[in-house]
Amino acid sequence: MNIPKSDYPPDVDMQSTSSDGDLLEWYPSQVKGPVDDEVQEADLISTIEFNEDGELLAVGDKGGRIVVFQREQQTKTSPRRNEYNVYITFHSHEPEFDYLKSLEIEEKINQIRWLKRKNAAHFLLSTNDKTVKLWKISEKTKRAEGYNLRDDNGIIRSANSLTDLRIPVIKPMELMVEATPKRVFGNAHTYHINSISLNSDQETFLSADDLRINLWHTEVTDQSFNIVDIKPPNMEDLTEVITGAEFHPRECNLFVYSSSRGIIRLCDMRQSALCDRHCKVFEEPEDPSTRSFFSEIISSISDIKFSHSGRYMLTRDFLNLKVWDLQMDNKPVETYPIHEYLRSKLCVLYENDCIFDKFECGWSPNDDHLLTGSYHNLFKITSRLSRRDAIFESSREQAIRPRQILKSKKVLPSARRNRRDEINPDSLEFTKKILHCAYHPTDDIIAIATAHNLFTYIAKDPSSPLSS
Repeated sequence: MNIPKSDYPPDVDMQSTSSDGDLLEWYPSQVKGPVDDEVQEADLISTIEFNEDGELLAVGDKGGRIVVFQREQQTKTSPRRNEYNVYITFHSHEPEFDYLKSLEIEEKINQIRWLKRKNAAHFLLSTNDKTVKLWKISEKTKRAEGYNLRDDNGIIRSANSLTDLRIPVIKPMELMVEATPKRVFGNAHTYHINSISLNSDQETFLSADDLRINLWHTEVTDQSFNIVDIKPPNMEDLTEVITGAEFHPRECNLFVYSSSRGIIRLCDMRQSALCDRHCKVFEEPEDPSTRSFFSEIISSISDIKFSHSGRYMLTRDFLNLKVWDLQMDNKPVETYPIHEYLRSKLCVLYENDCIFDKFECGWSPNDDHLLTGSYHNLFKITSRLSRRDAIFESSREQAIRPRQILKSKKVLPSARRNRRDEINPDSLEFTKKILHCAYHPTDDIIAIATAHNLFTYIAKDPSSPLSS
C-alpha cells in the first residue's frame, strides 16, 4: 500500500483560531438536561455527534432516543450563533429479546454517524448492540387539503357525500420536523456492535463488533460482506477483541481497526475481499520496566479517529492520547498523558470497574488541538503546536456565566483546599466522568456530555475581546 505524500501536509495546519497557535480561551455557551442529579438510567447520554457542517448535533441516550439540536440561525440582532436548540426528538431503537440465546438486547444508542447532505433532508445512521438503522430527518411546511375520499381530519367520507370531484390544494402549515426510518440493517452481528463508520463514497459503511467487521451498502439491507474476522477456531485461543473501526476520510479503500491490545491495523480493501491480512500494524513496544497486572487493560484502545487531513490517527487508551502518522508504524509521533496521577490508583479503579471505561477523543477543525475527557467531570484540550494542555471542569455553575472565561484546573497531590483551581487526586469523584465529547467540524465549538447533561463551549482568540 502506498499513501501519496503529496496528498497530506508535512505537519499540522499552522492556521489556528489562536493568534500564536497556542491554547484557546474557552467560554461556556449553554447546558442541556435535567438539573436534578437523580435521573433514570435511560436518560444517560451514550453518544454525541456533529453533522458535516456542524449545524446539527445529535445526542443518543441509553433509552434508545435521539435528540437532534440545531444551531441558531444568524440574524442581524444575533450574529454569534453559539446556541443549539432542540430540532427533533425521536425513538431510534426499542429493547429486544434474542430468544435463541435468551439475551436481552439493550435499546442504548452506541454510535451515530451523519451522512453528507445531498438535498433538503438530513440522513443519519444509528446503532445499538445488534441493529443499524438509517434515518431521514425532513421538514414539512406544506400540506394537501381537499381530498375526495377523506375529510381534512383523515376520516373516510361516506359514499353519499361524494357528490362532486374536488381537486386537492397545497396550503402552508406550521413547520413540522419528522424522522422516518428508511433502512434497517440487522441480523449480521453475533457480538455487540461497538462502532460504525461511513465511507467517503457516501454509499457504503462498516459496522464492527468484538470479532468481526461487516461492509454494508446503504441501499441494501439483506446482505453484508464480512471484511474482517479475527475469531479463532477455538475461543480459548482468543487474545484480543476489536474495539473500534473507522474509514479513511479520503481514500475509500482504506480503513483501520483498533484492538484491546493497543494495536491498530490498517487494511486495504483492494488487496482482498477478506482483510484479515492487514497492510500496516501500528504498535508501540511495551516498556518492560512499567509492565504490571493492569498493563493489558489500560493499553486497550477505546476510541480511534482520523485527522481531517487523513494523514494522522488519534487514539485514546485509559491513560493517554496518542497521535500516529500513517507513514510511521513503529511508535506514535505524539503521546499526551491524560491522567497520569491515576496510575497509582489502578487497583481501586479495577475494583470499581472504572478501569474499563471507554473515553472518546476528537480533533479540532485544523487538527492542531485535541479533545478528550476524564473523571470528576474534567475534560482536557491539548495544543499540538506548543504541547501545552488545559483541564476544565463541566459544571452548571460555570454554564450560567456565559461571558466568563473557563478557568483551567490543576490536579496535584499537594493541592490546597482553599484553591478552587487545584484538585487533589484523592478527592476525585469517579462516578462523575466525561466519556463522550465532540469537536465542531469547522468552528472552535465543543460538545461535552456528562452523565445526563450536554454542555457546549465556544473558543475565542485570546488576542481579541469577546464579541458582544
